[in-house]
Amino acid sequence: MRLDEIDLTDLDRFVGGFPDEVFTALRHEAPVWWHPPTSHTPNGTGFWVVSSHGHVTEVVSDATMFSSAGVADAEGGGTLIEDLPYGFAAGVLLNMMDDPRHQRIRRLVTPAVAPRALALLEDELRARTGAILDSVAGRGRCDFLMEVAVELPLQATAMLMGIPNEDRHDLMKWSGASLTYDDRELGQTSAAVQEASAAMAAYGAALVAAKRHCGGSDMLATVAGAAIEGDDGALEALSELELLMFFNLLVAAGSETTRNAIALGMAALIEHPEQWALLQSDGSLLPGAVEEILRWSSPTLYNRRTATADTEVAGRRIRRGDKVTLWWVSANRDEDVFNDPFLFDVRRSPNPHLAFGYRSHFCLGANLARMEIRIMLEELLARFADFSLDGPIERFRTNKHAGVKHMPVTFRRLGAGVP
Repeated sequence: MRLDEIDLTDLDRFVGGFPDEVFTALRHEAPVWWHPPTSHTPNGTGFWVVSSHGHVTEVVSDATMFSSAGVADAEGGGTLIEDLPYGFAAGVLLNMMDDPRHQRIRRLVTPAVAPRALALLEDELRARTGAILDSVAGRGRCDFLMEVAVELPLQATAMLMGIPNEDRHDLMKWSGASLTYDDRELGQTSAAVQEASAAMAAYGAALVAAKRHCGGSDMLATVAGAAIEGDDGALEALSELELLMFFNLLVAAGSETTRNAIALGMAALIEHPEQWALLQSDGSLLPGAVEEILRWSSPTLYNRRTATADTEVAGRRIRRGDKVTLWWVSANRDEDVFNDPFLFDVRRSPNPHLAFGYRSHFCLGANLARMEIRIMLEELLARFADFSLDGPIERFRTNKHAGVKHMPVTFRRLGAGVP
């Protein structure tokens, strides 16, 4: 593949799944590569593409040189290829914020997703998983994404945030509208996106106001009622915009990424039935299976940083203000780190994948996601003999997330015999 033929802003390249052949070529020929602007690229601005495991970890380890928010004198920044307005999204959303404020806010909610706190939720999450699976078990077929993979992360997110369970599907609909580009291109919006964003903002603002007034022990109430150290050293409450953006982030990140990992993990087990058989015969392989599902699915395809000063990576001169994209999924296929990286292997060890990011912006919900995937695997193995795809996997049109829309499957319950 010729490098001048690559256009990572052409979203049609991602509809059928991640273009592994493109990134294999990049890792081998140009692991730090300047992506020139094309007709699809927002604002006609090129960007750096970092595709190897070593160079991705090098960049993301230097949060001072490579900012999640942007450079101070720019109008936009953030973690997407397209610039988001500074002071509205960039610099305000937790994942588009730099230290020290980023860490101060993270510390407010870290106890809620620590292993000890999550252990207290395991029985509840297992019961919910059982109910989800039992609701489809007698039918022999279902949309695994919509009826299974969506439900556990969505219910868990609603529970942790103190959101009424009956509202969860509205939140999924609104969040999903902002994540797909079916009716638009990068840097563009649409009537559907604007309508969903307005509805979610209205819901979030009302919920935040209620949390501030009534308090509570859930994550959103904790943040709404907390004070952190400001730039001047004085304690201050989070702004209304920060709280609303925190709500939006947790809804999307808490449910969307894990559901895609569960769905694509099941797709991998369907495509590699010998791996399903290994899990059926040896439960000790489950922790490794969770990690391999995370590596394989890599739910977040890339994140962007902005260079805050002139620097070099892999001998390439990067200028202040340049956009630098870190392609996690490519790093998770790096042949220099993973033996036979295109083999799905639940026994893979070691498995230093970057599905949760790295260093200061390591995913806040990593422990919860791992637990949800493990519980789902355990409960699936306890009920079903095997699965098969019942049609093509339908994906979101996006280069940012490994988004699955629909995944029709058929299955046999344990002890049901061969039809």
